[in-house]
Amino acid sequence: MRLRLEFTTEPFDLEGLPPHARATREVLAAAPLDTVDVGPFGNTVEGAAEQVLAVLDQVCRRALEAGASRVSLQLSTVDAAPEAPAPGGGGAADGRGGR
Repeated sequence: MRLRLEFTTEPFDLEGLPPHARATREVLAAAPLDTVDVGPFGNTVEGAAEQVLAVLDQVCRRALEAGASRVSLQLSTVDAAPEAPAPGGGGAADGRGGR
């Protein structure tokens, strides 16, 4: 299974790289991941499930140790194709349920 992890750390610092952001970048630089995208307000990584889950643990620990007040994240599987909507709708947005 492959996973995608998207995360941000707070508080934001618009004038420089805060210590908690620097700490998470160090974790990502050392990790054996397939894809790493580091941005000013969020980061995205992809890889094998075991690798991403290990990075998730280290990102959270290192960010909090370095002064983060919050770590927000989304973890998703990426190995399955998205489901096509059922004919005639049936998506979650119309109130009839999707998945």
